[in-house]
Amino acid sequence: MNQDGDLTRTVVVGVDGSEASTDAVRWAASVASWRRARLLVVHVFRPVGVNTRLEASEGADTPRDVEHILTFAASAAHGGPDGPPVRTRRVRGRPVPALLAETQRAELLVLGASGREGFPGMLVGSTAVAVLSRAVCPVAVIRPRPGQDRFPEEGPVLVGIDGSPMSERALGIAFEYADHWRTSLVAVHSWNDVEYDTSGENGADESYAERGERLLAERLGGWRQRYPDVSVRRVVGRDRPRRELLRGSEAARLVVLGSRGRGGFRGLLLGSTSQALIEHAHCPVLVVRPRQEER
Repeated sequence: MNQDGDLTRTVVVGVDGSEASTDAVRWAASVASWRRARLLVVHVFRPVGVNTRLEASEGADTPRDVEHILTFAASAAHGGPDGPPVRTRRVRGRPVPALLAETQRAELLVLGASGREGFPGMLVGSTAVAVLSRAVCPVAVIRPRPGQDRFPEEGPVLVGIDGSPMSERALGIAFEYADHWRTSLVAVHSWNDVEYDTSGENGADESYAERGERLLAERLGGWRQRYPDVSVRRVVGRDRPRRELLRGSEAARLVVLGSRGRGGFRGLLLGSTSQALIEHAHCPVLVVRPRQEER
């Protein structure tokens, strides 16, 4: 199981010993298996005694801690004979630079929605933005349903579409996941990234709605031919994108969206929209990142 064989693709999962990171390992292992990729389990640590400052000593690990975290995470990834090849890596340093370095070679980076001391504030505030806004590969943040211990394994794949190249790539990934999971796909387009003005004329509303329907039809056409077994539902809304996506996430298995868009998803990873999805979605969220040459 620990041999990479002929596999060339790698899914990376960051772990810290928390339940959330263990859930992320299971999700990452499942995806790596069906995508025929190896799984790399990474723990970033600060050794005990590295210095005497309180803030630096918080989250420090002894060698035994590090070994235990990686061994436990690797065991969680071995879910059966069809599991992916698993490797582990310990990295001394700070989480954000270490994980960003891994994205240079990974097909996907997977993180839990919250962590323990090893990743202080991993998905809150500037740390989350640093990882999600600078990663070279797609990043998946694994969240359970509220009140549940594990990520959902039923429901459609929800994808946000605004006509940008990033959302086009997100659409392709969403179809791929929906096809593998044999579930449906819900394509969401929202034209409003500010509070909706209810004093607007109905004619304008209809014009925006018609344009949204046309955009979705154009973007979905080729993908529906490529994935004929995936049932597709289109949603055109006038609410803020984060509200449309958060509502949809209540029943979804996965939300997929591009990190840079225009119109309805402008500035997705630079403000309240990204924070809302990262912190409040009811299912895992996968964010598609620009390739190195596109920056």
